[in-house]
Amino acid sequence: MVRLFFPPASPRSDLASILSQSRAAFVGIALLSAVLNVLLLGGSIYMMLVYDMVLPGRSIPTLLGLFAMVTAVYVFQALLDHIRSRLLLNVSKSVDIGLSRRVHRLIGEIARTRGGDALQPMRDLDTVRGFLSGGGPTAIIDLPWMFFFIAVLFILHPLIGATVMAGGLVLVTLTFLTDRLSAAPMERVTATASQRHLAAEGSRRHAEVLRALGMEGRVGEGFAQISRQHLTANDRLASVAGTLGGISKVVRLLLQSTVLTVGALLVMDGRASGGVIFASSILSSRALAPVEMAIANWRGFIAARGSWRRLKALMNALPREAPHHTLPAPVASLSVEGLSVCPPGTDRMTVRDVSFRAEAGEAIAVLGPSGCGKSTLVRALVGVTQPATGAIRLDGATLDQWSADDLGSTIGYLPQNVELLGGTVAANISRFEPEASSEAIVTAATLAGVHQLVLQLPDGYNSAVGQDGSALSAGQRQRIALARALYGDPFLIVLDEPNSNLDEAGEKALADAVRAATARGAIVVLVAHRASILDAVHKVLLMQDGEVRAFGPKEAIVPDRRRPLRMPDRIGQSTPGLDVDTAA
Repeated sequence: MVRLFFPPASPRSDLASILSQSRAAFVGIALLSAVLNVLLLGGSIYMMLVYDMVLPGRSIPTLLGLFAMVTAVYVFQALLDHIRSRLLLNVSKSVDIGLSRRVHRLIGEIARTRGGDALQPMRDLDTVRGFLSGGGPTAIIDLPWMFFFIAVLFILHPLIGATVMAGGLVLVTLTFLTDRLSAAPMERVTATASQRHLAAEGSRRHAEVLRALGMEGRVGEGFAQISRQHLTANDRLASVAGTLGGISKVVRLLLQSTVLTVGALLVMDGRASGGVIFASSILSSRALAPVEMAIANWRGFIAARGSWRRLKALMNALPREAPHHTLPAPVASLSVEGLSVCPPGTDRMTVRDVSFRAEAGEAIAVLGPSGCGKSTLVRALVGVTQPATGAIRLDGATLDQWSADDLGSTIGYLPQNVELLGGTVAANISRFEPEASSEAIVTAATLAGVHQLVLQLPDGYNSAVGQDGSALSAGQRQRIALARALYGDPFLIVLDEPNSNLDEAGEKALADAVRAATARGAIVVLVAHRASILDAVHKVLLMQDGEVRAFGPKEAIVPDRRRPLRMPDRIGQSTPGLDVDTAA
């Protein structure tokens, strides 16, 4: 029954586990379908008895008795149909609940490692859930019962049964044609829909720039072109489904008339009673109804099957995080050994063979010209980007030896492009920790120098930050994100251009936060945007073209910040270089 809907998943996959949990529900649905289809004979039997027994005998009590019985059958049938629909709805909910956290992780993995439409897995899950809770599954479950009704028609008369079987074979052929001819158009519809979502999301994120630079019309034309491609693909799919659906409807209507004609001929020839005509008409309609309904719902079935396959492929390519042993929280060192990194979606090494070591209580500034790999390096340090070669170790253990949750609690991270999640200031600072204490939240905000700023907001720490922090200024977002990075006293704090949107007071608060973190034994790695932050660091790592050109105490690398910094070809040799203020 499970394989009736979707291709089997690998035995150990999340999909297989979810389907296994729903197996009992599918068995119940199959049993209910069996009872429902048998009860559908009630109408035909009632019709035959009325025409062959009640009308000739003119017995009103018999007629009323038969009517009461068929009414009871219909009521019972409605009840069972409702129960079956609820079971299917519960299956769809269990699939959504069972996979939602996994799909959420897939969205993050795609965004970090692959690029493209990271939200496609969520839409795929919605498609699967929508199909399971709709009328498509019942039509497909009822398909095998077509042969049961055809067998009953053969009992009424072999000629009637043969007629309906021939029509059924035509409709089944149309069903398979629908599947074959709709597969490619459905893939094209899905692909163009994904492109539309990406284009729309890009326009939403860059709405201010598009308006300010007068780009809305040009970008809008690009979006319109993608929309036209999507509509063309959708029209082709609708044309295939509509044409075959129309043909199947005509075949079914023609078959009903043919059955009536054959039945009338048999009655006139004395080989069947009058009730057989009406009973065979009802049974033939019931036998072929699942086929027509399946064709009508086949587009949804193909979409759900494609979504299921994409989810299966993604979950196999990005397997569930393996169980980890709980390691002691790091307290001593950060070691980077021969690290090389490729940004997501590329095969170009932007960080090559980087090695350095930091001890507890040290702050390191990463300097270098634009595009030299600084942001890629710090993203690797926090586990966002995976190393191509080399290793990153905390107290001797590589990052992959920690679970994501345990590692996250030991790391504070402020990305270059600051975005807050929809929620309150307090929730963002506490990283949405459900049991976060007010004391810990205020402590982090105070260390970031943002406590007084938060108190000036309309609802203080309960103020909503808006979607992506849109209710706050860039400087406010950056300082609240800094508080989030400092929350929980993490051991490794990584800050990517933390002073890019800060005023003088904000820069002072940042320097104080770095000093406070190192004083308690944390390691701070920051990409310097301005020379003033170098007062708070102990060492400087100088990068160029993805490689380390110098690493050591800041006094040795940057002896005088007022003079241009010279970029060494190797440690101990220097050539004309760049100013410290632009070495970021």
